[in-house]
This record gives sequence, structure tokens and C-alpha cells, in this order.
Amino acid sequence: MELAEARVETKPVKMRSMKRGKRIERIVIYALLIILSIVFIFPFFWLVGTSLKPESEAMAFPPSLLPKKWDWANYKEVFEIVPFAKYYINSLIVTVGGVIGTVISCTIVAYGFARIKGKGRDFWFAVLLATMMLPPQVTMIPVYMIFSKLGWINTFLPLIVPSFFGNAYYIFLLRQFFKTIPRELEESAYLDGCGTFGIFWRIIIPLSIPSVITVALLSFMGYWNDFLGPLIYLNDESKYTLALGILQFKGALIVSWGPMMAASVLVLLPLIILFFVGQKYFISGIATTGVKG
Repeated sequence: MELAEARVETKPVKMRSMKRGKRIERIVIYALLIILSIVFIFPFFWLVGTSLKPESEAMAFPPSLLPKKWDWANYKEVFEIVPFAKYYINSLIVTVGGVIGTVISCTIVAYGFARIKGKGRDFWFAVLLATMMLPPQVTMIPVYMIFSKLGWINTFLPLIVPSFFGNAYYIFLLRQFFKTIPRELEESAYLDGCGTFGIFWRIIIPLSIPSVITVALLSFMGYWNDFLGPLIYLNDESKYTLALGILQFKGALIVSWGPMMAASVLVLLPLIILFFVGQKYFISGIATTGVKG
């Protein structure tokens, strides 16, 4: 009897110690997350703070995070020093065209690999994945020669047209998501007289909106931040994208740090807005990809 009572008394003690241990673990995790968040967000705050500083204060030592005198003239000078609005339009043209091409091509190819049975399908999918291990520097010169023969140098075509031929990583991402969709829906559509493209357009795509938006967001970031492509194919300054346009703030001897930081903030704004608008779909698309298949 006494032994049973002792066991009953020890249970609340164990439960309290377990709760205390979980509480301490939660506090440690939250503390680490807060510290890491501060570390990662600090460069952005530094960027915004420097963009609002006068040129003399931007190079002062010791440096300060917030400006002593808020100077919005840097944002005005961005559009006076270089044709920044033109660079913005050029980046939008390249990015929107690239995103449209990527989404169209990758969804169609991924649907074929995920849902359409055929001889050698898995082999060709393995070949597609193998291309991800090929460094882009290997194909840079041959691809440049092809575009040069086509007369596409100093145009936006070399930056947009390749997106309509797919991207191995995005195809893999979409294929994994498509394989999680129950085949019963597909079979029911066939019985109702729906064709292959109808199933793709009316069933697969509506059910795969999170993954499609994820691919669109990732490709938007890639094309918006692309520096090497415009550097190789664009020679005319009027066709520069934002990645090249920011370099125009760096002279031979003098760097306009305030306007350059202000231009960097303006370049980041679309990415920040897109992330906050589409983060629900982005997280959902990443979390559910690869659950099956």
C-alpha cells in the first residue's frame, strides 16, 4: 500500500519536471531563433540606414546603424545619376518573360514525368536530373556562340527564351508535388471524357497552385537578381538590368555609397513584397513537395 502511494506521489513530480524541461527547451530554441533573426536581418537594417545617410556620414568612423540626419536625397539622386527607371523596366521585362516561360515549360514537362507512362520515362528523368550536376561555366561559351549566330546578342532574347525549355530543379520540384495528387481524380476525369491536357489544366494545375507559385517565386528571384546573364549578353547601357545598373554608381575613383544603398533598397523592394504576399503558398509548396514518390 505504501509503495503504491509512493508511486502516485512521484507521478506529479515527474510530470512537473518534464514540463519544466520542455519549457526550458522552448526558451532556448526561441532565444536561438531570435539571435539568428537579428544576425540575418542586421545587413538589411544597415543597408536601409546607410541609404538615408549623407555621404559624409555614410563613411564616418565609428559607423552608426541609424543616421543622425535623415537624408532622403539619396533616393532622388538614384534617378538622376543613372536612368534607373529604364533599368527597372528592363528587369521587369526579363523577369516577367522568364517567369512565364519557366512556369509553362516546367509544369508541362513535370506533368509528363509524373502522370504519363511511357517507355524510358524514368531513364530520361534521370538524365534530366544529371544536368543539374553540369556547371553552367561548361556550357557558357557554346551557348554564347549559338546566340551569336542567331543574332541575339545585345537583346533580351538570350535571357528569356531559354526559360521556355525548362529548368531541371523546378521540373523535379513540380513532379514530386504532382505525384502526391490521387490518381482516382484523374481516372474519374477520363471516365467523364476529359483528355490529357484537360486533366492537366482543370485538375492538376488547380490542385498544385502552392507548388506553381513556389516555382514562380523562386524563378522571379533568380531572374531579378541575375547578374552574369545580362553581363554576357547586353552591351548597350540602355538595355542594362538593375543588377548591372547598380554598378554605374561606382566610378573609377569615387563610389556614391548613399545612392548605391538607396538603389539596392529599391531593388530589394519587389522581392520583399512578393515574399510577404506569397509566403503562405511558398511554405505550403515546399512543405508538401516530395511527400510521395
